[in-house]
Amino acid sequence: MANNRFHEGQGPSQRQLRVAEVIRRRLSEVLSRGEVHDPDLNRMTITVGEVRVSPDLRVATAYVVPLGGKGSDDMFDLLKRNRSELRRQVSRGLGLKFAPELRFRLDETFDQLDETRRLFSDEGVRRDLDS
Repeated sequence: MANNRFHEGQGPSQRQLRVAEVIRRRLSEVLSRGEVHDPDLNRMTITVGEVRVSPDLRVATAYVVPLGGKGSDDMFDLLKRNRSELRRQVSRGLGLKFAPELRFRLDETFDQLDETRRLFSDEGVRRDLDS
């Protein structure tokens, strides 16, 4: 059963990965070009780090972060306020039967990268790695 792929530990299908990347690129373009009719959202610089889609391709979860990592509450308010227009803009040209519902989550990978860099710069860790 394709709908149980995540529960079986198999991960996303190639189609899910392809669709997710197309959505990520399109959402990034829409946000960077200011294609949404909301000046508050257009003033904000938002990075779309990753998009994951459900097995049926009806839900796309975008992992986003505002430039500099500050103002995430405002960012989520603006994204929520403009969700339907973003959905319309992003789904244009996707060639899917349904326009995926967009959900937004904070992309914490940048924080994890900073923590990893901090750990690798620690003198004790560097000494262990060199030995």
